[in-house]
Amino acid sequence: MHNLGFALDGAWRVLLAGLVLGAGLPVLFALGIRSLAWGAGEASVDASGVTAGTKRPLGTVLGYLLFAIVVAGVLLGLTFIVASGFGNKISFEHIYPTIVPK
Repeated sequence: MHNLGFALDGAWRVLLAGLVLGAGLPVLFALGIRSLAWGAGEASVDASGVTAGTKRPLGTVLGYLLFAIVVAGVLLGLTFIVASGFGNKISFEHIYPTIVPK
């Protein structure tokens, strides 16, 4: 019975890592697109014609912030692939990731 518990614990961790690393970045990208659309405002139609909507700078800033997080995640993933290809690893001993020998 303990082996089943260990297997389910490991499966849960793999599922969580897959959701965060596999679906997390596309979700953040989609939220960035939605934030930019919200920040641009909606066009309204009145008696005099179509007018541009009120811009929301918070949506634009939030969209670009989410895009920056996605780009950082992609660059970190590429760094991990390149570092492991050269027989190194990424260390997070400092605030920023560094490539160190294994």
